[in-house]
Amino acid sequence: MTLKLIIILIVLLIIAMVAIIYHDMTHFVVREYEVRSNKINKDVTFCLLSDLHEKSYGEGNCDLIKAVEEAKPDIILIAGDMITGQNDLHNTNMEPALSLIGELSKKYPIYAANGNHEYKMWLLGKKYGRIYREYDKKLRDLGVVLLRNQGTYLEDYNMEIHGLELGYEHYRKLFKHTMAPGYIEHFFGDPCEARYQLLIAHNPQYFDDYCKWGADLTVSGHVHGGIARLPLLGGVMSPAIALFPKYDGGLFKKDNKYMVLSRGLGMHTVPIRFNNPGEVCIIKVLRSGE
Repeated sequence: MTLKLIIILIVLLIIAMVAIIYHDMTHFVVREYEVRSNKINKDVTFCLLSDLHEKSYGEGNCDLIKAVEEAKPDIILIAGDMITGQNDLHNTNMEPALSLIGELSKKYPIYAANGNHEYKMWLLGKKYGRIYREYDKKLRDLGVVLLRNQGTYLEDYNMEIHGLELGYEHYRKLFKHTMAPGYIEHFFGDPCEARYQLLIAHNPQYFDDYCKWGADLTVSGHVHGGIARLPLLGGVMSPAIALFPKYDGGLFKKDNKYMVLSRGLGMHTVPIRFNNPGEVCIIKVLRSGE
């Protein structure tokens, strides 16, 4: 009788886990984050999207579009990996990302940076580079401001938005590559301390380096929330094959600087999500007094 009960419990546990995985692979949540600064001229609401990896939530990503519209953001930020890099086992499908971005671009300004998947396709050149260039052109034709180690100034908010495209050595497995001194300054120079500095940087591992450079707010993705999340322990594994990564998802603070790390919307390589549905991040940057 005891053995039968144990078997029944194990079967029920497996069924429950499968149900959770299915739910989290097909649903997303909207989470709101809030930071304050006396540098900005007025409040601003961002919607952060990351790591779609060609996933569709409804036809033409209509469910995602509805969720973004309900949040009423001022600006859309995209932190990369909206497509999955093409290789011998996978043909890149741009349509889910372009359908989503195309509809959102009709109503909102969009600022984007590449993730490791877009960067890898560009880096490999030949047929992969051709596909990336086509994607790049379509984004720009939609009016997306694609920041490839570039920045732009939003005078209304007294805010600079920079898009950092890390070299591929910063995505190595198992061991973290040390960022060279002056790496970020090489692209952006020294930041203007009087302006609010927002950095779109796909890989959150280098949050300390982003803060040292002067980013008041960093928005990242890449880690997919740790793929599976356990109570108290958080995300289980990062794409760098690091167990229980320090930065797995949510809001992080160092001194008076912040990072919002999206848990992403899609999957690749390890095609599951457990206790970890996709995430749309709503970030409110509110003006504070002196």
